[in-house]
Amino acid sequence: MGAYQPLLFGTQRINEAGHLEIGGCDSVELAERFDTPLYVLDEQHVRERCRLYLSAFRSRLPQVEIAYAGKALLTKAVCRIVEQEDLALDTASAGELYTARQAGFPAERIKLHGNFKSDGELLMALREGVGRIVVDSLTEIERLSRLAQEEGKEAQILLRVAPGIKTQTHTFIQTGQLDSKFGLSLSTSAAREGVRMALSLPGIKLQGLHSHIGSQLFGLDCFQKGSELMVEFMASLREEFGVVLEELDLGGGLGISYTSEDTPPTIEELADVIVGGLERACAQFNYPRPRLILEPGRSIVGTAGTTLYRVGPVKDIPGVRTYVAVNGGLSDNPRPALYDAEYMALVANKADQTPTQAVRVAGKHCETDTLLAEVTIQPVQEGDILAVFSTGAYNYAMASNYNRFCRPAMVLVNEGQAEVIVARETLDDLVAQDVVPARLRGAS
Repeated sequence: MGAYQPLLFGTQRINEAGHLEIGGCDSVELAERFDTPLYVLDEQHVRERCRLYLSAFRSRLPQVEIAYAGKALLTKAVCRIVEQEDLALDTASAGELYTARQAGFPAERIKLHGNFKSDGELLMALREGVGRIVVDSLTEIERLSRLAQEEGKEAQILLRVAPGIKTQTHTFIQTGQLDSKFGLSLSTSAAREGVRMALSLPGIKLQGLHSHIGSQLFGLDCFQKGSELMVEFMASLREEFGVVLEELDLGGGLGISYTSEDTPPTIEELADVIVGGLERACAQFNYPRPRLILEPGRSIVGTAGTTLYRVGPVKDIPGVRTYVAVNGGLSDNPRPALYDAEYMALVANKADQTPTQAVRVAGKHCETDTLLAEVTIQPVQEGDILAVFSTGAYNYAMASNYNRFCRPAMVLVNEGQAEVIVARETLDDLVAQDVVPARLRGAS
């Protein structure tokens, strides 16, 4: 029998000390230097995934735009990496847009999404000069038209369409079916009415359509079906309104490996299906090929992230299970509670040892706080460092201060260098926005 070989990602390896190493940095030393819980982001892996998307799609279709979906993970340092790798950026809130602009990300390469954008968010997008506003409802078209006229600007928009595709993924991350809060439905008159309004109202320039069918997807048929439906709809709009829309944004959604059983398609396979499907649909409907836009997020940063925890009490309940407590949990990774998400893990300071101990990893929050329901890891004891893989997407992005926990720091590792890109919150940070009314300040 061969030596134990864990499934590793990017620059991860087991070093000569038997420890997990990421970006040339020993993870045990990272835990000692920066404390735990600690988000670790593999810079080389992020850059490689960006480049894979560009090469896979542009080798098949030179004018493709890859827009990183910032909702997966957005910090100013991540914005700089994405810009340097020649990607555009998809934002979904004023906060994400502000972060991008504070990082110096070019406004013309930014898109603003959201099913309910406030007037303030729309004004921010107009004043910053974002490249595209992805409009999500009929009333938003009207509001944006009014605001654009008041600002003396023309809003460049994509209209979000729900194509009616129900994907095989968790219900909470299905976004393209009829029963969805996102977009205007193809199966009703809403999408067509949205196009009519966008073409008729002043202050708006309709550049194309947007569609996103879901997240953490492994099947490629849904991507092909989505492109076919959208081109067919665009062809029908040409017949009805005499307009040839020049852009088609098919969103993101490619899944990643969270466990060893996950077998997501490659980026190259995704490119083959999407580009091939688009070419066939355009030929079928005799429609000029639109400029293709993709919005990957999780599949760029997901496997580039690792979270390090300090192991606390280990409680064995004979005949039931062994509980391993770590110094984090729900507040730094809510996905297990939200989506029943599963992860791979190993004991970072014993990474060269064979996993033999089946445990449940629990967080330290004041409730049933399960981080890993069932996982087999190296023999574990209090003080060890537990590394949980594939935590780059929707972990820091969804973190909270539940139980008044301080959100963890994040370090960027590359070629043996580790740099803080998000400082660890302090107890003072937790109370910085608290206000005690004057009437409550007196003695009890």
